Amino acid sequence: MYNATVWLRRVEKAKGQRPNIRWRPFALAQANNRNGPQWKAWERPSSENVRGMVAHRAGVAAMGQGLALYDAFHSAVLQARHVDRKDIDDLDLILGIARDAGLDASRLQRDMEDPSILETIAESHTEATEKHGAFGVPTFVFPNGGSVFLKMFYPSEEESAEMYDSLMKVMSQWVNIGELKRPQPPWPAGVTPAS
Repeated sequence: MYNATVWLRRVEKAKGQRPNIRWRPFALAQANNRNGPQWKAWERPSSENVRGMVAHRAGVAAMGQGLALYDAFHSAVLQARHVDRKDIDDLDLILGIARDAGLDASRLQRDMEDPSILETIAESHTEATEKHGAFGVPTFVFPNGGSVFLKMFYPSEEESAEMYDSLMKVMSQWVNIGELKRPQPPWPAGVTPAS
């Protein structure tokens, strides 16, 4: 998810407009749970501190404060998790990130407690798995109903827009392609994330 987000921000910079992406929550804690299908990450009491749920609740609440603010917040949360190795289940950390991203952190915290936030997470995750076959992130869903999971290292800034145009065409139009996969190993041998 982090790599795709960096890539999409680079595409936005190169093209001068935000890619037509609508982020929706997908609970990896639910997808990877070993408690069986009856266990639901979004139904657990907050005292259980289910991995990722604080960030999911904050993300859905942040969407209510506008797309630009959400994008800044989303990128910063992923940076905190994947680069800085911070605990994004720490509410104080999330609220600090929200403030730094320009969000109204008090409003965000209030909105996070709204039960409809958990309903949104549950509906999004359920639709992703049952309707689109999602099993991980990021999974792209297209207007024609097609869906594609993308595992990647982000490209250089110079390659980002071209790669976006090419991949969007392949992923959205060529529904007869079921899987492209680089054998492991050697991939990702010789591939380093661009900086």
